Amino acid sequence: MQRTVIKFGLYSGICAAFLMFLMAYALNHGVPFDNAAYYGYAGMLISLVFVFLGVKAYRDKIQLGNITFGKAFQVGILITLISCLIYSLAWLLVYYTMMPDFMDRYAAYYKAKMEAQGLDAQIIATKTAELLKAKAMYENPLTNVAVTFTEPFPIGLMMTLLSALILRRRQE
Repeated sequence: MQRTVIKFGLYSGICAAFLMFLMAYALNHGVPFDNAAYYGYAGMLISLVFVFLGVKAYRDKIQLGNITFGKAFQVGILITLISCLIYSLAWLLVYYTMMPDFMDRYAAYYKAKMEAQGLDAQIIATKTAELLKAKAMYENPLTNVAVTFTEPFPIGLMMTLLSALILRRRQE
């Protein structure tokens, strides 16, 4: 199990990191923030397809075609954890080297968007203050990794549950 988990966790994490680097490059070269979250989550979903593929490979090659829900869940969640850790470490690299001004740029974008919507100045000030607080939290690498880890993890958990449900198979 260990070899399969590490292999597919690395595939998933490297895919997620690569897509993150592409997104950072795009944002640094004029692509607006408007749909960045959609692209980011689509990239996470694409990278987490390796959870399904890893559980399937484990079932077919190691378990000889049979796997319980519990064992499939265990394999999938371990792949997810490795992928999320790589994703979080890749974000640290992107944040501190490629996009050290990310939070400032995002806050300015978000503030301009709220102003364009005609929101009350008090609401805008409150939301801007929240972003500045988040920026301060992101300066601590451990907090940064912890917060970033929570972005792909729910998607990985859902992929793990779906994979375990779809791929479970008992001996006949």
